[in-house]
Amino acid sequence: MGKIVDITDKLEFEENPKLVNKGMELEVNADAATVLKIMGILGEDSNVKPGDIVRMYELIFSDADRRKIDKLKLQFTDFQTLVFSAINLITGEEESGE
Repeated sequence: MGKIVDITDKLEFEENPKLVNKGMELEVNADAATVLKIMGILGEDSNVKPGDIVRMYELIFSDADRRKIDKLKLQFTDFQTLVFSAINLITGEEESGE
């Protein structure tokens, strides 16, 4: 029989992090598959296009949270700030406020 290594204690099964805007909590998908897709989009070239931002937005936020965000009627620069703050949170570049 081959060697078996139990890594359960080495893994963190935490909940997804959240951003807060005007008291509204928005859960940010932080699973590895999502983060790798985001990194792939960002790594394609240094010039992120509006379509890329929308793709990342759809990956990062659930349908329910996207409906909440859509109701805010954010200006594009604020929308970008929201998306990139979420990206920074899931990639470890921004610490949560807890």
